[in-house]
Amino acid sequence: MLSALILVGPIAHAQDEPAPQPAAEPAVEAAAAAPHDYAGYVHALPEASYSEKQELLRQIVETRDDRAGGLLKALLDGRLYTHGESADVVIADGEGDTLALSDAISGEAAGTASSDALKKIGTNNALRKTLRGLVAQLQLASEDDAVRLAAVREMMRSLDDSTVEVLRAHRVSETDASVQEAIDVGLALADLQSGDPEVRLAAAEHLDGQLASEVYNALLPLTEKNEDGSYAEPDARVRAAAQSAVRSIEGKRKFYGAVETLFFGLSLGSVLVLAAIGLAITFGVMGIINMAHGELIMLGAYTAYVMQQLMPQHIAAATLLSIPMAFVVSGLAGVAIERGIVRFLYGRPLETLLATFGLSLILQQLVRSVFSPLNRSVSTPEFMSGSLVVNDALSLTYNRLYIVVFMFVVFIALQTLLRRTSLGLKVRAVSQNRGMARAMGVKSEWVDAATFGLGSGIAGVAGVALSQLTNVGPNLGQAYIIDSFMVVVFGGVGNLWGTLISGMSLGVINKLLEPYAGAVMAKILVLVFLIMFIQKRPRGLFPQKGRMAEG
Repeated sequence: MLSALILVGPIAHAQDEPAPQPAAEPAVEAAAAAPHDYAGYVHALPEASYSEKQELLRQIVETRDDRAGGLLKALLDGRLYTHGESADVVIADGEGDTLALSDAISGEAAGTASSDALKKIGTNNALRKTLRGLVAQLQLASEDDAVRLAAVREMMRSLDDSTVEVLRAHRVSETDASVQEAIDVGLALADLQSGDPEVRLAAAEHLDGQLASEVYNALLPLTEKNEDGSYAEPDARVRAAAQSAVRSIEGKRKFYGAVETLFFGLSLGSVLVLAAIGLAITFGVMGIINMAHGELIMLGAYTAYVMQQLMPQHIAAATLLSIPMAFVVSGLAGVAIERGIVRFLYGRPLETLLATFGLSLILQQLVRSVFSPLNRSVSTPEFMSGSLVVNDALSLTYNRLYIVVFMFVVFIALQTLLRRTSLGLKVRAVSQNRGMARAMGVKSEWVDAATFGLGSGIAGVAGVALSQLTNVGPNLGQAYIIDSFMVVVFGGVGNLWGTLISGMSLGVINKLLEPYAGAVMAKILVLVFLIMFIQKRPRGLFPQKGRMAEG
């Protein structure tokens, strides 16, 4: 109705004796008197009703004006206001009481104003839905294939006659195959509402196997019955095609859901391996039960936080630099612990456990005194943000992907160090037969210090990885110390390959159990499994070799 009134405006002014018009609302009269250009439509927006605004916004898009995109986004974001006695339409930016204004028509700066002096141009759910579709229509003109693809997917969420017409017109000129396929899916969704059963049948067959939620939600009602017992879709062929498509979609969703669960399990396993691999070195070589290992992880996480505070404008660089810094900080702390406490307690495991447990409490309190008891948030670098979208049913978060890769890098580097360097040779010699290594001239006390520092440094690196998954707090390490010991014991004390396999296995098992048993019960079941396993194989999956192990 509004578009008709807008078209009547100039004709009525051109006539000498305009025909009498019925009384109309002020907003409609203002819209009818508006010129057929971008500025006229924008001026008519403030006084228009929500339904009239929808028509005005469509007219704004049809003008193909370069300013239309910014106007629509501002209205969608709640930044479009009227200002002053003349009710100029402005876009407001900024936070607080004073906002920077720009004219919505000319784009020029319009000074500043307090939020109290502005009147927001309101929207509702229906209008916001229309806005998102219109913004997507404008994005179809983008040269970027990804932008056009995202625009088509957004338009699929709010298909109407005008949207379908736009998609059909754009399909002819679209060159990218993925965008073409997305448009075909959108048109098939629209064809499901056709009165011709042949058109509906072709649409249902085309949508078979498509994983978008809009497709599933559109096909499922065609397979269901009404309250009176009749089918919502009267044509049996269309109904059968819809049922086949729904089964196909559900089957693929289950498969990709299992893949996603496996990925979450691998990412959890990677975290467990990073947390436990340092403990595997110290526990395996020195036989020390280090209850402060979790606090060494915590120190690494706080190192990442401090680095970002020192380099707030360079989050990515700060995160990368925090890896060697965390290794140094936690490694030096580990050497200090070994030289100051642990070396006096060799051969007395109970005293060592109690001493390191007391040290863990001291470190927690030290962190509370320096950083406060509140959790700290470590920002995620841009390259680790977002998800790798495989398809509509599977997306893998970049931060977890990077942690899986990072774990393997750390593992390979540690294996290379232990297998290809003099320090690694001495560490392996001491772990297999301390007495014989001493007889061959190896200074076992310095090997112990270097080994403890190496294991502690890797714990610090694990803390950097954990800072990208959770908040950093004084109790961060306590959440992983028990899991770390479980991984080490299950894999075999001192065996890095055993630590890798056990960590990944426990992570996957935990995530497979969670959907059925819940997070807490899954951990309990894993613990029960480990207790039963250790009863059968006390030395773990890959027991340590050597005379010390045999004794």
